[in-house]
Amino acid sequence: MAKLGANRYGKSRVRLSRITRLADRHLFNEWTVHIKLYGNFETSFTEADNSVVLPTDTMKNTVYYIARESKAVTIEQYAKELGDYFLDNNVQITKVSIEVEEKAWKRMIVDGAPEPTTFKMGGPELQIVNAVREKGGAWAITSGVEGLVILKTTKSAFTNYIKDKLTTLKPATDRIFGTRASIKWDYATDAPDYAQARSRIIAALLSEFAAHDSLSVQHTLFDMGKAALEAAPEIERIHLAMPNLHHLLADLSPFAQDNPNHIFVPIDEPHGSIEATIER
Repeated sequence: MAKLGANRYGKSRVRLSRITRLADRHLFNEWTVHIKLYGNFETSFTEADNSVVLPTDTMKNTVYYIARESKAVTIEQYAKELGDYFLDNNVQITKVSIEVEEKAWKRMIVDGAPEPTTFKMGGPELQIVNAVREKGGAWAITSGVEGLVILKTTKSAFTNYIKDKLTTLKPATDRIFGTRASIKWDYATDAPDYAQARSRIIAALLSEFAAHDSLSVQHTLFDMGKAALEAAPEIERIHLAMPNLHHLLADLSPFAQDNPNHIFVPIDEPHGSIEATIER
């Protein structure tokens, strides 16, 4: 006999742009919203009972409705407002998960001064949040950044590793270190200053990456996570995934040229995959 197991439904990739028009400048945000609802939906699966189903098209409309009313200045605040609305207005919903991705639009600098209504893309990375709450419970907030591409041209080595009969990799004492990092952190408190905390965390991660005398990706990853924890007492753990973006030394010997760490071939597939969680 078949029975229904764990289930959920929602709306994904609801795209939203928002202009906040201040007296002297505009603020611009571009978000993508993902909604997952959990609750008493069993009969919708087993008995074709749509009376317990909030249409996913209504969820899409709710994204825009809450954005119009919202005073939120961060994706964390907006995610909580949106999730609270679903929980407060639907008795059949027992838990909600709201994910928001924000593109890295930055104010343009023109003739050395910030341009009040013009923006440029700061990079490929996305600012992200996943906000989860059960009805009657507190919010659990995980924030982060996806696709943070960073690279350093020195202070990176990899030596003293295992060498067996299949090892062809040569030791390196001065190599390019590039990665496309995905980083997430869990807040220990419900309502910190999310924007200020995010700024401190990202600054600490980038500063540590730049200054670190790396003996491996693992070595740098741990010290980056440790620096983030020190910079932000609001968070209790941070997870970093840092795949290698390799730059391999080109062989110029067929052309009678030397190559003193000067010319490289970018190779991002296959790549090493290194990740870890650093906790208090």
